[in-house]
Amino acid sequence: MADKSSAADRPGRPAHPLAQSPAPGRTAPARGRGPGRASAGRPLPPGERFFTPGATGLRRRVERLSAAPMVFMFRLPRWIVPVILVVLLLAGFAVPSFWGGLAALVVAGFVGWLAYMSWPSLGAGGRILRVALLTFLLLLVADRFGAF
Repeated sequence: MADKSSAADRPGRPAHPLAQSPAPGRTAPARGRGPGRASAGRPLPPGERFFTPGATGLRRRVERLSAAPMVFMFRLPRWIVPVILVVLLLAGFAVPSFWGGLAALVVAGFVGWLAYMSWPSLGAGGRILRVALLTFLLLLVADRFGAF
């Protein structure tokens, strides 16, 4: 999903508003926080393209719908999302019932979403690891739901 090209490589097409950084010396406006307040989260990484170039159909729709949640998660403190995922995964391992399967299903859904979003930029090794992880998580979910 990340692309190292610049706006100069794409004449006539400005950078996506979410990928633009504020002018030097200025902070990005914080929505819903009142005038003059700086954003509490991290700034977005530099880059010109926020979406996969040439994406069509389902991929384009998913990327557009995922843009806001991705930016929201990026602006959270770095430790929040991993801690939540670890707690849910531990609950999936520790609770041998429907509730454990539900917790593991949330983790599998999140990992699957991130795998789908990063798929175009991955090599063969990265793709194999993501498929293996998703397979393991789905087997855990199936076990907790009583399939085995």
